[in-house]
Amino acid sequence: MRVICVFTGNRAEYGLLKPVMEKISQDDDLKLKLLVSGAHISSRFGMTCQFIEEDGFIIDERVKIPLDSDAASGLGKTMGSALEKYSKALKRLSPEILVVLGDRYEAFCIATAALVNNVPIAHIHGGELSYGAWDDSFRHCITKMSRVHFTCTDVYKKRVIQLGEHPDTVFNVGSSGVENIQNINLLSREDLNKLTGFDHDQDFFLVTYHPATLEGSKNKVFFKALLNALEDKNFFDYKIIFTKANPDRFGQEINLLIDEYVKTDTKRAVVFTSMGQVNYLSAMKYAKTVVGNSSSGIIEAPEFKIPVVNIGNRQKGRIRAENILDCEPETEEIVKTLEKALSSNFKRSLLGMTNPFKKKGTAEKIAKILKAYNPGNTLIKEFFDLKQE
Repeated sequence: MRVICVFTGNRAEYGLLKPVMEKISQDDDLKLKLLVSGAHISSRFGMTCQFIEEDGFIIDERVKIPLDSDAASGLGKTMGSALEKYSKALKRLSPEILVVLGDRYEAFCIATAALVNNVPIAHIHGGELSYGAWDDSFRHCITKMSRVHFTCTDVYKKRVIQLGEHPDTVFNVGSSGVENIQNINLLSREDLNKLTGFDHDQDFFLVTYHPATLEGSKNKVFFKALLNALEDKNFFDYKIIFTKANPDRFGQEINLLIDEYVKTDTKRAVVFTSMGQVNYLSAMKYAKTVVGNSSSGIIEAPEFKIPVVNIGNRQKGRIRAENILDCEPETEEIVKTLEKALSSNFKRSLLGMTNPFKKKGTAEKIAKILKAYNPGNTLIKEFFDLKQE
């Protein structure tokens, strides 16, 4: 039986990994082991490991890392601790393959630990670009440490090959997060209202804003511009659901600003440290627009055919569906873009759109490829050179 370890360190990542974990668990020839860390086991970020257990998964390793500071020195401490603890956890788990998704620093640390322990890595969501964050660099580093690659578009597949990975190891399988929307039972509007405290059929915005880590101290200024835009008289009738930022550099500043804003108008706005996958996707389904700079707006929101106001550079470089409206992180620009997003003409234009990240059987394909993968007798990996014209 092949032992496959899946790593997850935050709520969004888990939502994408869940269907893959389910397929691994259902295969009699595969053994799932789960390594959970980061925000999942932090009370400050919602202790979201509870959602994993409620879904029926057994957590084999809980690795607590310090998340008390988002200063550069604090993140350095976090990453150093993570690298040491992840290495020890992998020795205890002894997996034949490690599955890592995405581009966060926790993912980079577990991939580095796997590399020095000679554990082959399967990487999901490689080949993407997000110029406004450190994640862009972490993602490409993880690609170079990995042996198997699961991308969600052909463009991303070609980019992974361009990075020197052999085409036989790169598979365009689509996004499991998109596939997941088709397979889970979302809340009714009535149940969502009970969760948020909103009255029946009140229109609302879903706001998820994370730090653009390469923007430095400007993050606070940019987020204030968003809050000012939400105060425009044209949007007074809209309620607001905020979800808090991930444990990134400058994330604490954004979360404090959210708390202050909600306290000033508890009847209009509500905040969640973490909503959980079902609640979050349900809110996305019923929202009039998704606002912020989260990858969920880029990847999952197109499935609901709702407008997304994407602010600033954090997601710059990613492929976009027709529902994405980009704008600068300035109050006037955000107001104008929100107005367009809410217009009947723009909403009508989305009725026939398709999601570029959607493919059938994503999770099942990943599980089958992991089952068939043969690392051979050596972990030496040659660089694949593109033919010169």
